[in-house]
Amino acid sequence: MITPVRLWENDFARDPDRYYDALRAQGPVGWAELAPEVTAYVVTGRRAALDLLHDEVTFSHDPRPWESTVADDSPVLGMMRWRPNSLFADGAAHVRYRTALIDTFALVEPHDLRERVHRAVHLLVSRFGPRGRADLVGEFARPLMALVFNGLFGLPDSQSDRLDGALGKMMEGGAQAAEGEAEFGGYVLELIAAKAERPGDDLPSRLLEHPARLTPEEVTWQVFLTLGAGHEPTANLVSNVLSRVLGNPDYYSTLTSGARPVMDAVVEVLHHETPLANYGIHYARHPLSFHGTWVEEAVPVVISYGALAHRARTGGPKDASHLSWSAGPHACPVKQHTLLIATEAVERLTQWLPDLAPTKPREQLTWRPGPFHRSLTALPVRFSPRSPDQPGEDA
Repeated sequence: MITPVRLWENDFARDPDRYYDALRAQGPVGWAELAPEVTAYVVTGRRAALDLLHDEVTFSHDPRPWESTVADDSPVLGMMRWRPNSLFADGAAHVRYRTALIDTFALVEPHDLRERVHRAVHLLVSRFGPRGRADLVGEFARPLMALVFNGLFGLPDSQSDRLDGALGKMMEGGAQAAEGEAEFGGYVLELIAAKAERPGDDLPSRLLEHPARLTPEEVTWQVFLTLGAGHEPTANLVSNVLSRVLGNPDYYSTLTSGARPVMDAVVEVLHHETPLANYGIHYARHPLSFHGTWVEEAVPVVISYGALAHRARTGGPKDASHLSWSAGPHACPVKQHTLLIATEAVERLTQWLPDLAPTKPREQLTWRPGPFHRSLTALPVRFSPRSPDQPGEDA
């Protein structure tokens, strides 16, 4: 009997590569625990991951058969529980939900999204800039995403802390996961009720008006998905990019001088330190042999984007594209929006604060626990005190 690799341990956050080595030693499909007594198959081979992502016949995204086997208080349910949205749907239902999301986000003009990011950066830098020091996770990356996504979804800036706090608890999959899920669910329910009564120029209102005729409940769950999937991984992407480039002064200087585009740094992180480390969950419709492993039905089959990135760093194919956006019918439908937000956020911040310097070495930074994400707890930096409103600044 293979001992499952415990992805819920605190040491996984500190040293994920050791855990990925243990999974890969089992073959392209390993055996792990996402939480105590919650086991899952974990795909660490690229070919196996692509086969899984493109197979709609053998595998389903519907977790309900698995849910019936899991304790109601399991800390991973917040991330894995079935909801009527595009992530957990198959076939015609998936196409209907996904089409509504794609059509709705297509109405977000790039210049408008860019301006939203710029305004959010301006607001946040005005808060910590005069101090000459900041935590670029807690004072920049996470509140930035809350501000941007709150705006897109038609809520005031004053609600951003509430969104950020609820998602953080849910994503970690620990003792506070159920509390975070409940807080986030309440947040979204209030939002949809308000938009159903008073539509506006925002994403929930457009979903309610879409020709697919989604019910208010269905819109609620599409928003639940997109707010969560937009905020948390994008915040982690920004902080992971900043930590990598600030830990390499030569690399950072090429970005601030314009010799190298910020997009390069963003893509590098997606290749090597992807913010959503383990997800893309499937369930076999019937028992089968899959890439040398016998896979039972009603057991999660998780794609380890983090293990795939680890392989790329330690001898994998250098020309292989990353899978951070997933692939196949469930590939991320709004990756261009995410890339724009992350790139503009890093670029704007480094324009205003070109002498950012970390206050501790990267190997001493700490990471939030949880099986699903790669997320810093803090990124303390120092810089010359300044405000984005100073004369001569490129605002």
